[in-house]
Amino acid sequence: MNARRRRGPIVIDTNVFGADLVPGSLLTELYEPLMVGRAAFISFQTVAELRFGALRREWGAPRLLQLHMKIARAQVVHSNEKLVVTYAELRAACERSGHALGQRDHDADRWIAATAIRLGVPLLSHDGIFRNAPGLVLENADE
Repeated sequence: MNARRRRGPIVIDTNVFGADLVPGSLLTELYEPLMVGRAAFISFQTVAELRFGALRREWGAPRLLQLHMKIARAQVVHSNEKLVVTYAELRAACERSGHALGQRDHDADRWIAATAIRLGVPLLSHDGIFRNAPGLVLENADE
């Protein structure tokens, strides 16, 4: 399936959503064609990951402002009972199938995947952990 045929809404993973904030990242150019003209959502987990990364790397005021403005423009999906149930079901399905997304180390990724599953839309990510996850439709630049 090519980028022209992908027109529905998507959830954007942290690595793609925040790529333009990372100097030298090639992901922005790679994923821009897959995002243009589509309704896009991010998980509350993506917001947490981006804010943590900025604090950890001690970003300066101009770059922090850029991050805050980018997040403010995003459609953030927050946790609720239905998302929690989806998350739990995803973890159980991943554990049953032996998918790595069921492991404790991937709690954050699981929230992002559960957000896409709950909304019934694909996840746009460059992270291989999501490949073949039960119930998840994944889009990436490699397809």
